Amino acid sequence: MSADPREYETLQFELPAPGVARILLDRPDTRNAQDKRMTYELNAAFDRVAVDDAVVVAILGATGPHFSSGHDLRDRTPMSEFTPVSNWGGSARPGAEGWMAAEEEIYLQMCWRWRNLPKPTIAQVQGKAIAGALMLAWVCDLIVAADDALFSDPTVAFGVNGVEYFAHPWELGPRKAKELLFTGEAFTAEECRALGMVNHVVARDELESFTLALAERVSAQPQMGLKLAKQSVNQAVDAQGFWTGLQAAMSLQQLGHSHNQQVHGMPIDPAGLGARKSQKAPKAEQ
Repeated sequence: MSADPREYETLQFELPAPGVARILLDRPDTRNAQDKRMTYELNAAFDRVAVDDAVVVAILGATGPHFSSGHDLRDRTPMSEFTPVSNWGGSARPGAEGWMAAEEEIYLQMCWRWRNLPKPTIAQVQGKAIAGALMLAWVCDLIVAADDALFSDPTVAFGVNGVEYFAHPWELGPRKAKELLFTGEAFTAEECRALGMVNHVVARDELESFTLALAERVSAQPQMGLKLAKQSVNQAVDAQGFWTGLQAAMSLQQLGHSHNQQVHGMPIDPAGLGARKSQKAPKAEQ
């Protein structure tokens, strides 16, 4: 895959206002489940934003009724179809070594690149944001949520510690992070706003216009000032051990996968599939 395909199969890329780019996840038939192609196309879209001097701020949203149902567990596309963006090779290696290499590349390393994009990003979230969807919202600098948005991470039911970009304690605080993980239940947009995870909660029919207006206000600031402000906040969080915590949690996730493989013959506890199914949108909304 080229660095910037321009023709996206799983995304829409728009320039809705001067200085503003908008990237939309566009697999509504799967509730915007993230397969490998979407991940690499999203990376290419963010790279496009990074090098375009006319773009000051980027919005990350989604088409359809839901932001994202998380990772596409049905995706069997081989890693060999894509050009790695990190230095984690070895995804074709057997056993836990190959599984770890693939997850480092497509989850943790990807998210870390996006989190450190030298331009402000705003997540625009509606409907359900499940598991891997949290990673996409959390890498953004600001989050605007519709009043119908629900945020959940039911992956403990899979026998692992949580989604791979393990920002939960920083986004929610330690005790609410544990509640989200231990119960697998969804937090509302208002709950997340009260915790500081979400910046604004707006009516569903105002989500797009409100987010764009916010992006336009941000884009009016000098790009250098925005870059320095973002780096300053990110570096303050990094000084608290954020990156170290992310890497440690990824290592524990690989332990969970290895345990499940030994006990259940697959990297996730099959009991979690029922929990995941209960988090999906009703058929009437698909």
